[in-house]
Amino acid sequence: MEARKRVGVNIQRLRRERELSQEELGARAKVHQTYLSQVESAKRNPSVDVLERIADALKVDISELFKG
Repeated sequence: MEARKRVGVNIQRLRRERELSQEELGARAKVHQTYLSQVESAKRNPSVDVLERIADALKVDISELFKG
Protein backbone atom coordinates (compact mmCIF):
# COMPACT_ATOMS: atom_id res chain seq x y z
CA MET A 1 0.00 0.00 0.00
CA GLU A 2 1.40 3.41 -0.87
CA ALA A 3 2.31 5.67 2.01
CA ARG A 4 -0.36 8.31 1.32
CA LYS A 5 -3.13 5.68 1.36
CA ARG A 6 -1.69 4.01 4.49
CA VAL A 7 -1.65 7.35 6.32
CA GLY A 8 -5.24 8.07 5.32
CA VAL A 9 -6.45 4.65 6.43
CA ASN A 10 -4.65 4.98 9.76
CA ILE A 11 -6.00 8.47 10.44
CA GLN A 12 -9.52 7.32 9.69
CA ARG A 13 -9.14 4.22 11.89
CA LEU A 14 -7.70 6.17 14.81
CA ARG A 15 -10.37 8.88 14.46
CA ARG A 16 -13.16 6.30 14.51
CA GLU A 17 -11.63 4.46 17.48
CA ARG A 18 -11.81 7.75 19.37
CA GLU A 19 -15.38 8.32 18.16
CA LEU A 20 -14.48 11.66 16.57
CA SER A 21 -16.14 13.13 13.52
CA GLN A 22 -14.02 14.63 10.78
CA GLU A 23 -15.23 18.04 11.94
CA GLU A 24 -14.11 17.39 15.52
CA LEU A 25 -10.69 16.08 14.52
CA GLY A 26 -10.26 18.90 12.02
CA ALA A 27 -11.00 21.49 14.68
CA ARG A 28 -8.54 19.90 17.10
CA ALA A 29 -5.83 19.68 14.40
CA LYS A 30 -6.65 23.10 12.93
CA VAL A 31 -7.44 21.76 9.45
CA HIS A 32 -10.71 22.05 7.55
CA GLN A 33 -12.99 19.01 7.50
CA THR A 34 -12.85 18.90 3.69
CA TYR A 35 -9.05 18.78 3.77
CA LEU A 36 -9.11 16.02 6.39
CA SER A 37 -11.55 14.04 4.26
CA GLN A 38 -9.19 14.32 1.31
CA VAL A 39 -6.25 13.18 3.46
CA GLU A 40 -8.24 10.16 4.65
CA SER A 41 -9.13 9.25 1.07
CA ALA A 42 -5.52 9.73 -0.14
CA LYS A 43 -6.45 12.62 -2.42
CA ARG A 44 -4.19 15.05 -0.52
CA ASN A 45 -0.55 14.75 0.43
CA PRO A 46 -0.35 16.49 3.82
CA SER A 47 2.81 18.16 5.07
CA VAL A 48 4.71 16.82 8.05
CA ASP A 49 3.44 19.81 10.05
CA VAL A 50 -0.18 18.87 9.31
CA LEU A 51 0.48 15.21 10.12
CA GLU A 52 2.04 16.25 13.41
CA ARG A 53 -1.04 18.32 14.32
CA ILE A 54 -3.34 15.43 13.39
CA ALA A 55 -1.26 12.98 15.46
CA ASP A 56 -1.30 15.38 18.42
CA ALA A 57 -5.07 15.76 18.10
CA LEU A 58 -5.41 11.96 18.08
CA LYS A 59 -2.99 11.72 21.03
CA VAL A 60 -0.61 9.36 19.21
CA ASP A 61 3.00 9.53 18.08
CA ILE A 62 3.26 10.57 14.43
CA SER A 63 4.79 7.17 13.63
CA GLU A 64 1.37 5.59 14.31
CA LEU A 65 0.10 7.25 11.13
CA PHE A 66 2.56 5.27 9.02
CA LYS A 67 2.12 1.80 10.54
CA GLY A 68 0.92 -1.13 8.52
